[in-house]
Amino acid sequence: MYMKSLLLTILSLITISAFAQPDTSKTVSDTGRLIKTHSFHFTLKHKRDTVMETPSKAPGFSWGIVFTRIDFGLTTLRDNNSFKLSPQNEFLRYRSWKSSNVGFDVFQMAYRFNSSFKFYVAAGFDWELIRLRNDITIQKTPDRSGLYYTNDAINYNKNRFSSSYLRIPIMFDFRSKDNDNGTRWHYVLGPELGVLLSGKVKQVSDENGKQKMFNNYHFTRFRYGAVIRVGHGFLGVFGKYYFNDMFNTVAQKGLKNISFGFTAGF
Repeated sequence: MYMKSLLLTILSLITISAFAQPDTSKTVSDTGRLIKTHSFHFTLKHKRDTVMETPSKAPGFSWGIVFTRIDFGLTTLRDNNSFKLSPQNEFLRYRSWKSSNVGFDVFQMAYRFNSSFKFYVAAGFDWELIRLRNDITIQKTPDRSGLYYTNDAINYNKNRFSSSYLRIPIMFDFRSKDNDNGTRWHYVLGPELGVLLSGKVKQVSDENGKQKMFNNYHFTRFRYGAVIRVGHGFLGVFGKYYFNDMFNTVAQKGLKNISFGFTAGF
């Protein structure tokens, strides 16, 4: 419920920000001098008589705080090239439609080569939220031979095993020409790096109420993968695949994850 509330808040903020982005235009004054103006309004007003020009698409560098590429989708485990979990990983059985991937970017450095191509490096946060089927508790242990867990005599209403990462996408953004209403297609792809922030077990039961436990749980500390995004205007879809294993344990070798879903903001 907390994550749903957070997502609704994020989507509301990004929708508001989409209509509050500054417009940058070039005007030519009655003296013939080129003036660059900024406005947060949909209509540009100027005290002088002006002639509006098409916004420049010249090359340029930009950087700053952003709040974009909000991902909300599903995550799927892939065990040594199979979507069926192997016997040693059977305890990680999960509810497919309740296991999700959530993320967004908060900082970006970009260079626009022209109106059709942009390169950017960003930083943000990414969560993998696995909803376990079994009534177990993943244990905190330094032993890297495998994940340890206990079978609990409790019927959990929610048993979620999750990780949070600092994500660093390095993306190439290919863009179409603007259509009549000013929107365009985006085709974005490139590698993404991740640094582990924390692992977490969250359980809800009638017996113990709500419980949260934090540890790294042997999630891989550094991950790398590929991301693709396709969208039109403000909305689109994404797909992520990480090449290295989810865990740095021997028993979970070959266990990877794939995420896909919807994204807002380009």
